[in-house]
Parts: sequence; C-alpha cells; structure tokens
Amino acid sequence: MNSADTDLKALLAERLAALEPAQMELVDESHLHAGHAGARGGARHFRVRIVSKQFQGLGTLARHRLVYDCVRDLMPHPIHALAIEAGTPPIEGLS
Repeated sequence: MNSADTDLKALLAERLAALEPAQMELVDESHLHAGHAGARGGARHFRVRIVSKQFQGLGTLARHRLVYDCVRDLMPHPIHALAIEAGTPPIEGLS
C-alpha cells in the first residue's frame, strides 16, 4: 500500500470517527476490483465494519445512511465503493 492509499484510509477513519465507533475495521479491497470500471482513474473500494451506539434502534438502511453521510464528499472519487457492516455493541468477532 502506498502513502496515498494510507492517507485515504486515514481520512476515511477520521470521517467515521464522528460516529464514535466502539470498534472499527477498514479494509482496502481495491485489489479485488482491478479492471472494474469504477476502479479506473484510481478510485478505491473499501469495506468498513463499524460498531457504534449511534446505530441503536436503527435499521440497516438508516445505519448505512449515517456512514455515507460521513463520507459523502469522498464518493464517487477517491472512493468508488464502500461495503458496510454496521452494528451496535456488543458484536463478537470484530477487533
């Protein structure tokens, strides 16, 4: 991973910090999408697993909207796609 990729991952983490995550894991999955139209021009694909009390009482769509609201200006470039797994504490298997 080059420094631009590291900087983008750090920026994504910084934006998602607004959700006060108890746990968060960011994975750059861009290598899995090489050749995909959305990957042209350097746009990246990420997966986020995030646990936050702010998701309590919300359905999946509402949780995803909160995440997208934090990163709206980063899409569709430099982030082309964001796979989201959003839960509330406690969630097992998330480190």
